[in-house]
Amino acid sequence: MEEHVSFCSNETEDLAYGHKPVLLAQCLDALAIRPDGVYVDGTLGRAGHALEIVRRLDGGRLIGIDRDEAALAAAEERLAPYRERVTLLRGNFADVKALLSGAGVEQADGMLFDLGVSSPQLDDAQRGFSYRQDAPLDMRMDRTAPLTARDVVNDWSGEELKRILYDYGEERYAPAIAAAICRRRQEGPIETTLELAELIRGAMPAKALREKQHPAKRTFQAIRIAVNGELEALEPMLEGACDVLKPGGRLAVISFHSLEDRIVKKKLQELSAGCVCPPEFPVCVCGRTPRMKLIYRKPVTAEDAELTYNPRARSAKLRAAEKLQ
Repeated sequence: MEEHVSFCSNETEDLAYGHKPVLLAQCLDALAIRPDGVYVDGTLGRAGHALEIVRRLDGGRLIGIDRDEAALAAAEERLAPYRERVTLLRGNFADVKALLSGAGVEQADGMLFDLGVSSPQLDDAQRGFSYRQDAPLDMRMDRTAPLTARDVVNDWSGEELKRILYDYGEERYAPAIAAAICRRRQEGPIETTLELAELIRGAMPAKALREKQHPAKRTFQAIRIAVNGELEALEPMLEGACDVLKPGGRLAVISFHSLEDRIVKKKLQELSAGCVCPPEFPVCVCGRTPRMKLIYRKPVTAEDAELTYNPRARSAKLRAAEKLQ
């Protein structure tokens, strides 16, 4: 495994692109990059991770995937000095196997998926992800997708709203917030992020408003996940990545909340498990053998030095696995 290089020289560049890649050194370690290998960044974003991967390639190839046209355009510019080593694809990472096959890539040496919303998406008020800036309710990562946050907030039933707030936002005040949304939209559609954020604030008890995090954070997270089908895409992505990796190839996944991490952890454990026959069976009849092995027993998290310049890394967890023969 190669030594870490200093990333300090790239911090100014990262800031210029509105993006600081989380757990960068740890990801590069987990991928164990070979200069002539084929690597996939399945959540390209502003290409912070991708740039450091492609800089380590000599004869190798980087495949960058994203469903956000703005992200692909920014990555095209940022990766321009290495363009002969890079292929950019637009699509959902749930379809990673088909996307790579369509690009003539049947096997890869390493794959990285950063499940967080990119900083530019959050910071661009017009994308409608932020509860701190006013904008039309949108939250689509793929701006050609038909479903928007406005549709969810105004058209979904109260029971369905309550369900996603519980399941995707782990919001304990889901019933009160869903009821407040249903009452308010009887007067007319809820159109903007700040309108929704203020409505959420008004539905919560005083003790909840004294918490450190913004009262709308969990609800906005839940709606964003629903709009983009984020959790449903994880298992197909992990299965597809396992299929495409070469023996000895590495998979690295960064998650940012417990819902994602739980799915990633469970699926990697499943892919790493052998026989699943009941213990009372005298011999194995399932014939199942492990497809991957875990690289780390516990998730890797950010060190204090990174948190000083990138506080968004605080909730990041990196899990990694290696493809077996």
